Amino acid sequence: MHTIQTAWRVGRAQLHDSPSPALDARLLLGHALGCDHAYLAAHGDEALTAGQWADYAALLARAAAGEPIPYLVGHAPFFGLEFEVSPAVLIPRPETEGLVEVALAWARGRGAMRAVDVGTGSGCIAVTLARHLPEVAVAAVDVSAAALAVARRNAERHAPGRVHLLRGDLLAALIPGFDLITANLPYVAGPEWTALPVGVQSYEPALALDGGPDGLDLIRALLPQAAGRLRPGGLLLLEIGWRQGAAVAGLARQAFPAARVEVRPDFAGHDRVVAVWEEE
Repeated sequence: MHTIQTAWRVGRAQLHDSPSPALDARLLLGHALGCDHAYLAAHGDEALTAGQWADYAALLARAAAGEPIPYLVGHAPFFGLEFEVSPAVLIPRPETEGLVEVALAWARGRGAMRAVDVGTGSGCIAVTLARHLPEVAVAAVDVSAAALAVARRNAERHAPGRVHLLRGDLLAALIPGFDLITANLPYVAGPEWTALPVGVQSYEPALALDGGPDGLDLIRALLPQAAGRLRPGGLLLLEIGWRQGAAVAGLARQAFPAARVEVRPDFAGHDRVVAVWEEE
């Protein structure tokens, strides 16, 4: 017989290669039992049914093989919210929260504006902006219909009626007049692909990761489009790879010759966001 406490211990041992085996085992156990952390902590002596144990053991085996925990439990945290995720979208990363922080700090107090998130995936950036900026009209675009379906459910849950979702190739289908453009586009370079963790290589969507030989194919395509659609005084924010700051800043200066361009680091001190302030 397995209790909650012993099941958790078995899970920690089975996921010993994970950076966070205790957390991962807890998330999977809570998912298998349909309960939260508080319940697990308070009912450690409660026995699992045979079905619950079988469900938990299957989840542990998949996690031990490299399948990401957020896909197994169906959600991931971002900026204090839980976002639905599936293999159709990237799992939100803490690094992307830095881009949102820059956007919110700039946008607060500016009143009514138009914003668009390009390559929205799960919708985590667009939905967070809509939730924190009630006066801003937020659009979100993605080339993937499956990703947009996930983003739509996240928008309905966290910012109902606030995010206009549309399918398209970057900004091609959108008319000019945006005050804020955000984008977390694929930026993994070809030679970097084999160095990615197995969970990323095997389970996360290549469409949302592969940026071409130098990782900048879509960023290179987006910049001239953004230059024609960003209002004077507007802000463009691009998430980038940790060694791409100089290259993307150079491309941004070509597309926006009169703009102020800045490379901002993430919490680890690596290049992570290129900010482009268009002159008024």
